[in-house]
Amino acid sequence: MRIPRAIPGVVCAMVACIALPLGVSATKAPAHPRVAVETSIGRFMLELDAERAPRTVANFLAYVDDGFYDGLIFHRVVRATLIQGGGYTPQMEPRATRAAIPSEADRALPNVRGTIGMARGMDPDGATSQFYVNLRDNPDLDARAGTRAGYCAFGRVVEGQAVVDSIGNVRTAMRAGRWQQPVQPVIIVSMRQLEAAPAE
Repeated sequence: MRIPRAIPGVVCAMVACIALPLGVSATKAPAHPRVAVETSIGRFMLELDAERAPRTVANFLAYVDDGFYDGLIFHRVVRATLIQGGGYTPQMEPRATRAAIPSEADRALPNVRGTIGMARGMDPDGATSQFYVNLRDNPDLDARAGTRAGYCAFGRVVEGQAVVDSIGNVRTAMRAGRWQQPVQPVIIVSMRQLEAAPAE
């Protein structure tokens, strides 16, 4: 798959992680679960869409419920474009993941500002734990039948977009041999699943 030039690799889901058995059921997640994300610079809230991307949401919630993301960092910031995290400690050490999941990008939400999606490498079915949040509309990340596999957006920020934008504005440099690393690590203190939003 040709990676969009403007976003050189959501690239690299930096897939040096170790795969463990999946064991994730797409039937366990409510339709619109919410997840509170507490970071070292503030809190934001996600609402996930299990109707559009059931397997992806179930996978993400399994990591959340296991406390997998606690203590990891946002290791990649592309200014005014996206932030990416969910795979590395502040020392840039990978954390072991479950097995990769099949892509649901062809039925997912559009990659607009405030949506959360699954990061991956070149394999469309290679997403594990890493995710990104769009700081702007990124249509080049959407799937296009027959021509582009795309990246699966499976939820959106419903509270704390200003915190997400603040993460997107931190100073970056080359760190651990990779560009776009925050100079001061932005830590995911905790992620916790909350009660689902009431149906509209």
